Amino acid sequence: MAITGHLVEFSLAEIFQFLEQGHKTGLLTIFEQPEPEPPRGREHYIWFNQGRVVAAANRSDHRGLISSLSQRGLLGDRAASRLAQSCGPKVPLGLYLKSQGILDAEQLKLLFYTQVMRQVCALFSVVDGWFHFDSKAVLPCDEMTGLSAPATEVTLAGLRALRNWSTLEDKLPDPMSTIVALVEGQPNLRLNAVEWQVWEFTGGKDSLQTIAQHLQLPIHKVQEIVFRLNVVGLLEEVPMMVLEAETTHQHDEEDELQPTSSLHDSTVSQSFLNNLVSFLKHKV
Repeated sequence: MAITGHLVEFSLAEIFQFLEQGHKTGLLTIFEQPEPEPPRGREHYIWFNQGRVVAAANRSDHRGLISSLSQRGLLGDRAASRLAQSCGPKVPLGLYLKSQGILDAEQLKLLFYTQVMRQVCALFSVVDGWFHFDSKAVLPCDEMTGLSAPATEVTLAGLRALRNWSTLEDKLPDPMSTIVALVEGQPNLRLNAVEWQVWEFTGGKDSLQTIAQHLQLPIHKVQEIVFRLNVVGLLEEVPMMVLEAETTHQHDEEDELQPTSSLHDSTVSQSFLNNLVSFLKHKV
């Protein structure tokens, strides 16, 4: 499966959501250019395994992780290249180096953060570009630390760091809409303080404008928070009129099932009550 599209039509956050929900494996390439045809501009590569981000690079020679090791003084370039050749074809380079005692667990986490989290999060600010996803691409063990992160976790971090929301302005929720939770209980993602405050309003009773007033936040800030919690599958935006219509319909049904005042008279026979209940059941 191969998919190509423009980031104006599908934001990186929405692409990540699609790849995680579909448990996709393959290579996502981001082109920083207005058109997909050559000559190509800067390219960024993100590898997924079953919907999780496993590696990222801004070069196509599969030497990004080796270069990072060398730059951090953890391993010389030649030594890293030699060890990469000794590594099995399906063993992530990072895990192999850890098994050889060259890297410890904390160094591996730092490498993953630098190579993947920081690099990918920066891509959420790409204003004009194209994307291409290739499900047949082979996962590059030379670029893999052996660690991974859910696409939703990377998305949340990337959108938190985003400063310019102009490209996503058309996708932000309506200030007069409300929000309802899509998960039961507490979210399985770690939210920051202000995200938790917004999450407390997922009962569907208050508009985003009202939520912003309660929290004393700019409305655009609440819209941004709702957008990122929406694309990671924690809540959804619902027009207020839809909830009001559902509530009215529910009240109408309850009114139809309420017994009339005459039924409270103790002189009403039990047979009459039974007949009335049977009639109402057939009506409903």
